[in-house]
Amino acid sequence: MMGDELVCNQYFGLFVTFALLFLPVHPTTDQSDVGALEILYNALNDPVQLTGWKSNGGDPCGESWKGISCSGTAVTSIQIPGLGLSGTLGYGLSGLLSLITLDVSGNNLHDIIPYQLPPNTTFLNLANNNFSGNLPYSISGMTSLNYLNASHNSLSQSIGDLFTNLQDLSALDLSFNNLTGDLPNSFGSLSNLSTLYLQDNQLTGPVNLLSSVPLSDLNIEKNRFSGWIPEKFKTIPNLSISGNSFDTGPAPPPPPYTSPPPNRAHNGHNTSGTPTTKPRPEDQGPGLGAKNKEEKLAAGAIVGMVMGSLLMVVAAIFAIVFCLRKFPRSKKENNGSGSTKSISVVASKAASVESQEQKSKAAPITDLKPPPVEWQKIASDRTSGKPGAGKRTKAPITATSYAVAELQTATNSFSQECLVGEGSLGRVYRADFSNGKILAVKKIDSSALSLQEEDNFLEAVSNMSRLRHPNITTLLGYCAEHGQHLLVYEYFGNGTLHDMLHFTDDNSKALTWNARVRIALGTARALEYLHEVCLPSVVHRNFKSANILLDEELNPHLSDCGLAALTPNTERQVSTQMLGSFGYSAPEFAMSGIYTVKSDVYSFGVVMLELLTGRKPLDSSRQRSEQSLVRWATPQLHDIDALAKMVDPALKGIYPAKSLSRFADIIALCVQPEPEFRPPMSEVVQALVRLMQRASMNKRRSSDESGIAFKMPDYEQLEMSF
Repeated sequence: MMGDELVCNQYFGLFVTFALLFLPVHPTTDQSDVGALEILYNALNDPVQLTGWKSNGGDPCGESWKGISCSGTAVTSIQIPGLGLSGTLGYGLSGLLSLITLDVSGNNLHDIIPYQLPPNTTFLNLANNNFSGNLPYSISGMTSLNYLNASHNSLSQSIGDLFTNLQDLSALDLSFNNLTGDLPNSFGSLSNLSTLYLQDNQLTGPVNLLSSVPLSDLNIEKNRFSGWIPEKFKTIPNLSISGNSFDTGPAPPPPPYTSPPPNRAHNGHNTSGTPTTKPRPEDQGPGLGAKNKEEKLAAGAIVGMVMGSLLMVVAAIFAIVFCLRKFPRSKKENNGSGSTKSISVVASKAASVESQEQKSKAAPITDLKPPPVEWQKIASDRTSGKPGAGKRTKAPITATSYAVAELQTATNSFSQECLVGEGSLGRVYRADFSNGKILAVKKIDSSALSLQEEDNFLEAVSNMSRLRHPNITTLLGYCAEHGQHLLVYEYFGNGTLHDMLHFTDDNSKALTWNARVRIALGTARALEYLHEVCLPSVVHRNFKSANILLDEELNPHLSDCGLAALTPNTERQVSTQMLGSFGYSAPEFAMSGIYTVKSDVYSFGVVMLELLTGRKPLDSSRQRSEQSLVRWATPQLHDIDALAKMVDPALKGIYPAKSLSRFADIIALCVQPEPEFRPPMSEVVQALVRLMQRASMNKRRSSDESGIAFKMPDYEQLEMSF
C-alpha cells in the first residue's frame, strides 16, 4: 500500500509540473492596448480612483485594472463611470482596436471629445461630463456603434452629418447640450434607431426627415424646431415635442396643377393640416386634432381657392403683426411652455419666437471651453479675431518658463548654424538641451511689438499654451525677462510644407497624392479647431505653407497659432512683414485690412492649390498671366482637361482622376472672392474626409503610394493617423 501511494504521489507531482509548464501565469496584454491606456491614464491626471492602473507599462488584463475587461490579450471594455475623474480622454483611444464598450459617464472630463475614437466600439457613453466642441467626424466610421450617449455636456455648433453608415445605431442621446442648426440629413438613414433624445438644445428647422426613422421613443422638447408636425409621429409610443415653434394651423396646400403625393407621411413634407401626434392634456392647444378630407376639385378651382386663401392669410398676418408691434405683450416668460393658451395661433407663435430670441441672447457661455480666459470677450471678436478691449480674468500659464541663459546655451547663443526659419515676428532656432530634447525657439524681435502688445505678451502665452490639437504645434515654454520675448515649441525635423513642395530636388522625397490629401485634411482640422471649437474663435491671420510643419510621418502641424494677438493691428496698417503673405491674402484683406475666419478659409484654399499644382502663390519668374496662382488656376478648376495639365509634374501622373476633381471643387469653394460664400472649415473637413472615403472604397491606394505605412483599419485611414 505504501509503495502504491508513493507511486501515485509521484504521478500526481509529475502531472502538476506539466500543468504548470503549459498553463500561462498571466495573460500579456497587447502592447498597443497598453500604450493607449497609458495615454488615457496620464490624460486623466493620474487618478488614484483607478486602482491597478499604471502610467508606464503594466499588464491591464493580467493585473485586473479597475474597470478593464479583456478577451485574451485584447482590452474589450473600459467602464469607469461616476468616479469623479478629471482631465481629458487624451489622443490614444483609436489604438484600442478591440474595444467594444467605453463608458466614462458621470465624471468631470473636459475639453473636446477626441477626434479619433475606438473604431469598433458598439457602446459609447460620454454623458454627464464637461465636453465642449462638437461630435468628432470619426464617429461616421464607427459602423458597429449601437448606443451613443453624449448628453449633459457643453457640446455646441450644429450636429455634423455623421450618421449615414451607422445602420446599427439604436439609441442616440444628445440632450441637454447647446447644439444649434438643423437636423443633419443623415438622420434619415438611421434604419434601426428606436430611441432619440434631443431635448434642451437650440436646434432649429423642420423635423420631417425623422418620419422615415422607426422611432419608439422620441424627445425633442425645448428646442426651436418649426414647420408642421409629421403625421408619422402619431405612431411613436413615447413622444415629447412641447416647447418648440411648430405650426398648428392649416398646412400649405400642394402646388397648383399637381396632385397630392400618395403617401404623405414619407415624402418629407407634411401637407395635412393636423398634428400627427395624439394631443396630451398638457400640450393641447388651438387648432390641434382636426383633419379635413381633401376633395377632388378641378385644377382651375384649386388655383382660385389657393390664391384667395393665401391673400387672406397674408392680410391677417400683417394685421396681427402690426397690432403686436403697436401694443406691448405681457407674460412673455410663459411662451413655449406647452400649456394651453386661449390666444390666436399667430400671436402665440410670434411671442414664442421673441421669447426664444431673448433666451438665446441670454444663454450663458461660461461652460464652453477652451480657453477659459477668453469667456468674457465680446461677440464681435468671434469674426474679427481681435483681442477684447475690456479687462479679462487672468488665467495661469501652463507652459514652462525658461531663463534666457538656458535658451542661449541650447541655441549656441542663437547662432546662424541653429537658424531654421524666419517668421513675421522673428527668427526660429533649433535648440538642443542637455537632457537630449530638441525644441524650436522663436525669438521675437522687440521692434515687432508695440508697447500694448508687449504688455499682452503673457496673456497671449497663456492662451496659446491652452491650444491642444494633434495638428497644431504645441507651445511648450516661453521666456520674458531682460526685455526678451521667446517662445518654445515642438521641433519637427522634416521642415515646412513650403520647402517640401518648392525646394526639394530629390524625387524620392516628393509628396505623393495621398500624402498631399492627408496634409490638407490635417491642416483643415487644425483650422476647424481654431475657428469652431475654441470660444471665441482663434483667427490665424498668417496661414501659409511655410507655417505648416511636417513630422517624420508627413503629418502636418500648423504653427504660429494665436500669434495674431502679438502682431501689429493690420486694420490700422499693413506690416511690411506681411507682404510675403499677399499671395495667400483674401481680397477683403488686401482692400480693407479686415481679416476674419473666412479669410483663413481663403488662405487654406491657396495652400490646397499649392498642393495640387506644386506652384508658389506668387511667382514673378513665370509669364505675367501665370504669376498669380489663384488668378491663373481658378478659371480652370472645373475643366477636367485643363486640370490634368495643372497638376504638379512631381506626381508623374500618379493620382486618381476623380479624387483630383473633387479636390479642385473644394479649392473653388474656398477661394471665392466673397467671404460669405466660402464654407466653414467643418464643411471643408467633411468634404476632404468624403474624398478619402471614396478613394478607400475604390481600392485605388497602393502600399508605396500612401506616403506612410498605415497600421489602422480603413476608417483610420480616412480620419488620418496623427
